[in-house]
Amino acid sequence: MSRKKNADASIIAVWISLISNIILTILKIVVGTLFHSPVLLADGYHNAGDVVASGAALTSMRISKLPADEDHPYGHGKAEVISSAIVAIILGLAAIYIAYESISAIFSEPEKASIIAFITAVISLVWKHVLYLYTIRIGKKANSKGLIATAYDHLADVYASLAAVLGIGLALLGDLYQIKILAYGDPVAGIIVTILVFKLAYHLGKEALDTLMEKSVSLERLAEFTSLINSVPEVRRIDRLRAREHGHYVLVDLRVGILGDLTIQEGHDISRKIKKMIMAAHPDVDEVLIHINPWYDEEK
Repeated sequence: MSRKKNADASIIAVWISLISNIILTILKIVVGTLFHSPVLLADGYHNAGDVVASGAALTSMRISKLPADEDHPYGHGKAEVISSAIVAIILGLAAIYIAYESISAIFSEPEKASIIAFITAVISLVWKHVLYLYTIRIGKKANSKGLIATAYDHLADVYASLAAVLGIGLALLGDLYQIKILAYGDPVAGIIVTILVFKLAYHLGKEALDTLMEKSVSLERLAEFTSLINSVPEVRRIDRLRAREHGHYVLVDLRVGILGDLTIQEGHDISRKIKKMIMAAHPDVDEVLIHINPWYDEEK
């Protein structure tokens, strides 16, 4: 799939996520309020945050696709990383809210469980699981940080909806068999959701911060670049190799030694050969900056 098709598929996926989050937010808040389900209501407010997150992802993905300009010579790829950071913050705040609502519910008289709330939670679980599988597949194919962040946001909702299904289901069983302690299944499930959502927020936030701080790509990735560069016969030595993610693409910066008595044209041709080889083997590499150093036989 070409970059253009990947970009178009990513935008469509974010629009689907945005519309889905709006529908689920209204559904959960209305049902959670009418039938007094703390975990469903909390999940509904979490979904309201997801609407903001999806909107941020959509905006950032449009910005990140803009071509490089005079003010942004390396492109706008980090716009998606900023979106990832926003999603991480929203997830963290959602986790705090869910924890507060759940703990408050534990110290209150439990509400009677509702089958309507249970069905709503099941619908949310299935819907969000499908959205997660869909967005993570496209996000990884397009290497879109914004869409991958949206996918993890859907995964957090999967956890929340699963906990709601279990919590409300236990409460329904408690009502059916007169087991009072099961009535607290709803808020206890909310506390479990808090831990899972916090974990996702930390993972997403750390990844976004690493990219914004221009952390190097993995050692395995650098080894792949090294192998490709050394396969060029004219290269005598790699003096320096660096690579970093810039949103949905990678920038490579290297210095190589070639025979010092070659012409400028020959050095230029070798640079182009290295660049084309790396970009052909790694489609997500958007730029390869190469500095040529002279190398002489006595340096052996």
